[in-house]
Amino acid sequence: MPLLNRRFLIAAPAAFMAFPVFAADIGQLTVAEAHKKAKAGEIVLIDIRRPDEWKKTGIADGAIPIDMRVRDLGARIDAALKGNRDAPVALICHTGVRSKALSQAMAKAGFTQIYDVGEGMAGSSRGPGWLRRGLPVTQPEE
Repeated sequence: MPLLNRRFLIAAPAAFMAFPVFAADIGQLTVAEAHKKAKAGEIVLIDIRRPDEWKKTGIADGAIPIDMRVRDLGARIDAALKGNRDAPVALICHTGVRSKALSQAMAKAGFTQIYDVGEGMAGSSRGPGWLRRGLPVTQPEE
């Protein structure tokens, strides 16, 4: 099984378990757009990778780190958005696989302004990614 499919199969169940099913559209943002909008307060950017990934590369500057594997993922995202499922939110992960899966789950759960930062931190077919574009990162709290 290709790596992309294996990652999606691992990420999708966790994402879909966190939210019940509804429907909405998902937008796309480049890492540069996501950074600009997060710094301007136009979106809530959430880095959904694991703590070991945050430690290795840093967290996307302006992003809220929320490990998508946590049991209370839905509650943590709701808290980050202050309970407003109409608030603009962008998700970033390593290469866009997990952010795509979680974006789809959130859209089905009634979030209305979801953006997938598909380049991810390391880059993908959508672009070179946060790190290669030289965008700033912050170090996770110990």
